Amino acid sequence: MEEREDSQAAVAPEIVTRHRLSTRIWHWLNALTVFVMLMSGLMIFNAHPRLYWGDYGANADHAWLEIGSTREAGYLRIGSLTVPTTGLLGHRTDWSGTVRRYAFPGWATIPSAYNLAAARRWHLAFAWVLAIGLIAYLTIILINRHWRGLLPHRTELKPRHLWREVADHARLRFAKGAAALHYNTLQKLSYAGIVFLVLPVVILTGLTMSPGMNAAWPWLLDLFGGRQSARSIHFICAFLLVGFILVHLIMVALTGPLKQIGAMITGRQQLEQPE
Repeated sequence: MEEREDSQAAVAPEIVTRHRLSTRIWHWLNALTVFVMLMSGLMIFNAHPRLYWGDYGANADHAWLEIGSTREAGYLRIGSLTVPTTGLLGHRTDWSGTVRRYAFPGWATIPSAYNLAAARRWHLAFAWVLAIGLIAYLTIILINRHWRGLLPHRTELKPRHLWREVADHARLRFAKGAAALHYNTLQKLSYAGIVFLVLPVVILTGLTMSPGMNAAWPWLLDLFGGRQSARSIHFICAFLLVGFILVHLIMVALTGPLKQIGAMITGRQQLEQPE
């Protein structure tokens, strides 16, 4: 009997601390903020669904990206490549039989009906949340040195190591035990890229598109090559965020959604022992 109890105790699951409180708060706050900003940003884009490089951009100027429609079809044009998008982007028929010619459909925007003024209010209100939250999070991880866990070591950047991690992910072989408590190299590169590059650039390019900020900080226009270039970079970074979110959700689903979401809520996680 005693041997059986000792054996059961030896395999008892270990509960460990997985995420700091600051990380959990910032994660859920950003989950709301980013989705509101993305959806309101799509409504703002609907007002002029073209992107340019340089200082100026209007209907007569050459756009490097355009979502538009002809009389009967929608299209996405990037450079010289044109892709038909009827029924999704640019041209669709809604449930009432009315043809809608906006770049993005109402289910993907805030508000759902075309309203540029309301979209700007939503976007700018949550832009403050994004900016202040990022500054607070960067300050906290600088103090508690959590930033070290987001940056890969030199040995982790060697091609052989990176290829092995890519191959393991492709085979759905994920770290277990104590190794799962630390970010792998691919996670570090993606998280660091979002935290230290994409989000700051999103915020700065957003400021560059403000006439008031152009007067206060004219160096932003020089940094990003003009207001229209800043708008293009802002749009590209927004869709890098979309790509990151999609991959993040896929990985959560593959590694155990209940376990991962629970850890991001409580901060604690049951340590899965390697086989």
